[in-house]
Amino acid sequence: MSPVQKYAIGAGAAVLLSLIIFGWSTITLLVVLGVIAAPVVGYFMLDPSQRERLKRVRRRGIGR
Repeated sequence: MSPVQKYAIGAGAAVLLSLIIFGWSTITLLVVLGVIAAPVVGYFMLDPSQRERLKRVRRRGIGR
């Protein structure tokens, strides 16, 4: 069994265990919160110069 398969089985077991313990609604809330919070935290961790560069790249990508 490869290490990747071991990680996948462990992750699946963790998800099933957390579903049993916390229930579906709590897990859904945590997933949605994680999907929203991860990019926001990543953006706030940037330096001001990196934020400006990101804004320029976004504007250029939109076609302005």
